[in-house]
Amino acid sequence: MKIFNKTILFTSAIMGVFASCDLDDFQGGGGSENLTFNKIGGFTNGTGDEGFAEISAFDPLTGKLFVVNPNDNELSVWDISNPTAPVRGTAISVSGVPNSVAIHNGIVAVALENSTNKQADGMITTYNSNTQQLLYVYEAGPLPDMVTFSPNGKYIVAANEGEPNDEYTNDPEGSITIIKTSTGETFKVGFTNFTDATIGTNLRVFGPGATFAQDIEPEYIAVSKNSKKAYVTLQENNGIAVVDLESKTITDIIGLGVKNYDLPNNQIDASDKDDLAGNFQNWPVLGFYHPDAITYAKIKGAGYLITANEGDARDYDGYSEEERVKDLNLDPTVFPNADVLQEDGNLGRLKTTTANGDIDGDGDYDEIYTYGGRSFTIWSTFGSLIYDSGDQIGKTVFDLDPGAFNNNEGSEADKRSDDKGAEPETVETIKIGNSTLLFVGLERTGGLMVYDISNPSSPKFLEWLRDANDLSPEGLIAIKAASSPTGNALVIVTNEVSNTVTIYEVKKN
Repeated sequence: MKIFNKTILFTSAIMGVFASCDLDDFQGGGGSENLTFNKIGGFTNGTGDEGFAEISAFDPLTGKLFVVNPNDNELSVWDISNPTAPVRGTAISVSGVPNSVAIHNGIVAVALENSTNKQADGMITTYNSNTQQLLYVYEAGPLPDMVTFSPNGKYIVAANEGEPNDEYTNDPEGSITIIKTSTGETFKVGFTNFTDATIGTNLRVFGPGATFAQDIEPEYIAVSKNSKKAYVTLQENNGIAVVDLESKTITDIIGLGVKNYDLPNNQIDASDKDDLAGNFQNWPVLGFYHPDAITYAKIKGAGYLITANEGDARDYDGYSEEERVKDLNLDPTVFPNADVLQEDGNLGRLKTTTANGDIDGDGDYDEIYTYGGRSFTIWSTFGSLIYDSGDQIGKTVFDLDPGAFNNNEGSEADKRSDDKGAEPETVETIKIGNSTLLFVGLERTGGLMVYDISNPSSPKFLEWLRDANDLSPEGLIAIKAASSPTGNALVIVTNEVSNTVTIYEVKKN
């Protein structure tokens, strides 16, 4: 075992833009109308209530699926050489709380948060996928929440979220760890060269007493096909950071702005107390996109970023931005019907923020904000909005299964209407022939929404893949046909509440 502990600190300047990359073909020929999606296997990982299965990664060299199991502080290992009958193998015990796993050419990388102090530095460890022996230990920043390889295997990249403690007295800086696999050099890429003034108002920086770097919380990473750029969601900040992997700098931060729920096709059911599930209306509310997962696709020669707009509030004992609309002091000029809006059956129950909305600083709120876009969004590589799914996810779920609408991981319908709806959590794309497919995991409602995004400005809904026993998809991976044990593309979903892992096969008719 070799321990790399020399960390090189890099700060960044604004300079660069997004790069583009290609998607690998998963199968050849045919359009999306000729595809079928079937659940062919699955298993339960762990025996507790929840949290025994979060993120997974597949190794085509060994047929092993590695599953993050934070409750047992292990990496669970399953042989899915026959996906219809997975076989549990020997788990890998880890020295920390595992948050994420990735694989490249037989090397398994695991992101580990510090098990005794969440605000202390974590680690990235690597293992041989065949022997499962520990290879290297690398330093990471506080709370490494996601890890991935660049497509060429030259870099391991981790998003160090740097969340504050519950009292909000210790707020470490968010950062990106870049590991050069050939030498073991570890680079800590920070945000100290950025300020509110250089970014603008579309990014949220609002933690009490926090510097810009402390307030930034990197969440999820997508890497370009040419392995030169990484794109990192900053969920609580409502933005995306662009990282140049070659120069080890953050070249840009893009604030994503807001979604207007008073516009057509952006209707929401804003209350869990209106006695009417699926009560879609327009409201004078703005929503932060707050993306969790991000993926990259190149479609017809152009590059796109795709985000799952879950939403997330800062809600700690020492500081909470969360409030309900009925408890706000609304500006009487902007909201002359405030009494009606603040009824529980209207906007009163909707979760909002006290960190934004008092535009003129007079103590009342001129704008109402909520968390998450209840959607997925396709962005240009410059951060321009190409397509947002608007209210389609909520309306599609309600049309197909009203009992599942805005439920809370299998509970009654409408329970999450006042929060963030179905909570799109994760996204993944595959290309089959000339069609690019998008899978969107819904954390609260469950299952995967499948879209054909071959025309990025006008995606086509195809199917909702859902087993009622699979609750809260957290991880989502796609396996191309050439690497699949069945010879067809596979989509594997890791469900953190039910502790189940679901295997779908995509086949041509």
